[in-house]
Amino acid sequence: MEEEASNLDLALVKTVLEAALLSTQEPLALNELKRLFDEDLGNEMLRKVLEELREDWQQRGVELVNVASGWRFRTRPEYQKFLDRLNPQKPPRYSRPVLETLAIIAYRQPVTRGDIEDIRGVTVSPGILKSLEARGWIDVIGHREVPGRPEIFATTKTFLDDLNLRSLEELPPLEDLGSLVDNPEAAALLPDMDESGDQDVQADATPASDVETGPALESTQIH
Repeated sequence: MEEEASNLDLALVKTVLEAALLSTQEPLALNELKRLFDEDLGNEMLRKVLEELREDWQQRGVELVNVASGWRFRTRPEYQKFLDRLNPQKPPRYSRPVLETLAIIAYRQPVTRGDIEDIRGVTVSPGILKSLEARGWIDVIGHREVPGRPEIFATTKTFLDDLNLRSLEELPPLEDLGSLVDNPEAAALLPDMDESGDQDVQADATPASDVETGPALESTQIH
């Protein structure tokens, strides 16, 4: 393997990787990046070149990041406010129920709708769950073996990708989730909610205080 690696033009490898990653908005996994080359490029060598490429872009307006689904370039958050001027729009706002539901699934998964309602103390609108499913942030991973066989929800790799995380272990403290979601890239990806049709219904239980999130989000456009 070392002999094969020594025969590679690593400068060319880096340039090819750069071109591939800049030409797609979706993260590319190591196995996908390997397909760019005829030679058998090992994971360790590939990661080394990617780390060098990340260093090359340190002082630029975009950065190379490693997320759950692979590697991708993204705009550095501190420059997003300038890009927003190209497409100025009043950002939609998203409700506290959406954030609380997402937070419970992220930190307590796997959970059912009933679990969410027990924690929040309100009846969760089906529209909230369907919208988060449509965005690709949560998915049904099975059914609980109890009467009615309720659906079990968990977050997806897309959720981690959009928050620029590699694994659930990188989730911030619960109280910081709102600020993590409220960034130009992730907030712009939240589903549009019809507030008139997706309001929570107050249940008999008292709202739980052990799951709290920040105020409603404002989303902005990304390139």
